[in-house]
This record gives sequence, C-alpha cells and structure tokens, in this order.
Amino acid sequence: MKHNLNIERDKELLLGLARNDDKALSTIYKENFPSVLRMVLQYRGSEDDAKDLFQEAMIVLYEKVQQGEFDLYSKLKTFLYSICRHLWLKKLQTGNMSLAMPDELEEMLPVEDTIEEHVKKDEQFRIMEQAMSGMGEPCKTILEDYYIRKMSMQDISEKFGYTNAENAKNQKYKCLMRLKKLFFDQYKS
Repeated sequence: MKHNLNIERDKELLLGLARNDDKALSTIYKENFPSVLRMVLQYRGSEDDAKDLFQEAMIVLYEKVQQGEFDLYSKLKTFLYSICRHLWLKKLQTGNMSLAMPDELEEMLPVEDTIEEHVKKDEQFRIMEQAMSGMGEPCKTILEDYYIRKMSMQDISEKFGYTNAENAKNQKYKCLMRLKKLFFDQYKS
C-alpha cells in the first residue's frame, strides 16, 4: 500500500514539474540530489559534476513529462538515479572526464545502455517488489534479512529457530526459487 502512495506522490510532483511549479522542482531536487551527489563523489567526480549531471537528468525528465511519454513504473527516485548513473558512466567512458572507468561500474552498465533500458529495469524492479510482497513469510523476511540487512546465515538461523545455518541456507535457496518463479510468472503476463 505504501508503494502505491509513493507512486501517487511522485505523480503529483511530476504534474508540478510539467507546470513549472518551483515547489515541485525544489522537492524533487531536495529528495533526489543527495544520492546522486554520493554516487558521483564515490566515483571520483566533484559536487559541480553532480549538479551538472542532475540538471541533465531533470531536462530528460522534464522533456518526457512535457511530451506525455513518461509512465512512472517505479519510484521517481529510482528513475532519476538511473538516468544520472547512466549519464555519469557515459561521461567516464567517453573520456570527457579523463578518468578510468571503475571495473565494478563497467560490469554494472555497458556502454550501449539507454534510458529506455533503465525504464525497462524500473519495470522489472516494480515486478520484483510485487513478487516479494506476494511471497509471504518467512521467505520475505529471510531474503530481506540476507540481501538487504546483510545478516549472516547464522543470525538468520537463530532468529527463525533453525537448528543450524545450513538449514537456514536451504530455506533461503527454496525462497529464492519461489521468488524467481513468482517474478517470471508476473513478468511474462
């Protein structure tokens, strides 16, 4: 339910952006710029680079909103971050920044990635969120504890009362298979 509220709020902000509403623009900036700044600083850029990048991303978003081509499948934050990451990596790769491309980023995003592909990935995130919420317990919490909260299998096994970490690991594997099935069932439909 919270996810739907977030999407509705983001849609309101986009409508404000389309109307050139300063308040909407300011809110989008305040809520989204810090994560872009962190990403740019982490990968050897400056605050000015981050500001330029965010400006470019806002232009892309503004044009899409104006043309009525923008369907919000995921959080606005995810979409803007994806655009910024894409633009930043492109700058790193084209040599405008005279910086070497960090290996882990190169693996994350090939050169030929486009904004459209990010929109597709956002749709996949939305489906993944639905699949996760449809899983039920204990699977949902086990996967969140392991992948999001970075808990050890030992801690998870104690939390859920498994006899040992190996049993918890087997349960996690079953949950992953279930999540995979739920995801692909929804993705194909």
